[in-house]
Amino acid sequence: MKIVVIGGTGLIGSQVVNQLQKTEHEVIAASPNNGVNTLTGEGLAEVLQGAHVVVDVSNSPSFEDVAVMNFFKTANEHLLPAEKAAGVQHHVALSVVGTQKLQDSGYFRAKQVQEDMIKASGIPYTIVHATQFFEFAGGIVQMGMVDGKVIVPAANIQPIASKDVASFMAETALGKPANKILEIGGPEKFDMSAWVNQYLQATHKNYEVSADANALYSGALITADTLAPEKAVSLGETLYADWIAIPENQR
Repeated sequence: MKIVVIGGTGLIGSQVVNQLQKTEHEVIAASPNNGVNTLTGEGLAEVLQGAHVVVDVSNSPSFEDVAVMNFFKTANEHLLPAEKAAGVQHHVALSVVGTQKLQDSGYFRAKQVQEDMIKASGIPYTIVHATQFFEFAGGIVQMGMVDGKVIVPAANIQPIASKDVASFMAETALGKPANKILEIGGPEKFDMSAWVNQYLQATHKNYEVSADANALYSGALITADTLAPEKAVSLGETLYADWIAIPENQR
């Protein structure tokens, strides 16, 4: 079976490719670096020839509202018809827990458009909703930085190790299409401010952290469990404290 991983050289994609290469299947990492560009359509027909499964873990390089919408809409306008023409039998896409509840955010509006296009494509699919990756703690700090302090929403978060996401994506690629959304998350639920504090302490950054019920997450108000899975089909095995204790170049 031929499996094409779109975004196959990124954080999740490279790990998905590595895991699938341990199987007997043919696995191709597709990205602009090796001549496959979903924004222009370059190389899609060639790489998808004979493909049974496509795993899309690509992400927009910019989270600005117009740019991110253009990325996901344009990429899927090229990718999904090319898959249809090639006879792809399973489209697996990575998205985010809470997407449907975060439509005040330009990023999540774009992810919703992507999901709607997949559902309307006629290609059997599985959409995986993952919670925030452990690696995203630094991004949350940057989003919440105000006058040298970090202000985060008064809400919960259930982060997951990227390697656990990759394992689930690889497993899903080898299975039958679910034709629905599957939610996954980490093994532990944290108060977001407590999780951010744990990250700051481990990385020796000295910022004051406070929680505010009116603080926005990616431009949207959230409630206590917006970012937590409602019905997770799988929880990652990696504990955050164990992961953050490992040197960054060894994770």
